[in-house]
Amino acid sequence: METINTIYTGDLRTIATHVKSGVTIMTDAPPDNQGKGESFSPTDLLAASLGSCMLTIMGIAARTHGINMDGTIIRITKVMASDPRRVSEIQVEFDMPPVKFTEKEKAILDHAARTCPVALSLHPEMKQEIKFNY
Repeated sequence: METINTIYTGDLRTIATHVKSGVTIMTDAPPDNQGKGESFSPTDLLAASLGSCMLTIMGIAARTHGINMDGTIIRITKVMASDPRRVSEIQVEFDMPPVKFTEKEKAILDHAARTCPVALSLHPEMKQEIKFNY
């Protein structure tokens, strides 16, 4: 069974529906690519997917090792290139909660972030700049 159904609604917009839950996400082309920029662009979702995947895998590692990372915030910057138009870099900056993390805990969380399925699925030429603020 499919995971997502997506419909093109016109005017450079799509609506993707998660089949199991029925949750929807609308995309809109960005202003620099003929769109209105009124929602996530498909490449924004790519960058958001990387960040969400990193946090999810970190959460699994944190749960496994008894680490409290609740309240972690990430800031994501997507860098576009042209010829061909593509995402050339995604910068992910983690603002960790005010917890005294040990060096071992930091290493566990760093490894989890860098080895999440989305990070490992992206083309190796796409730069992933990852920074942790503890």
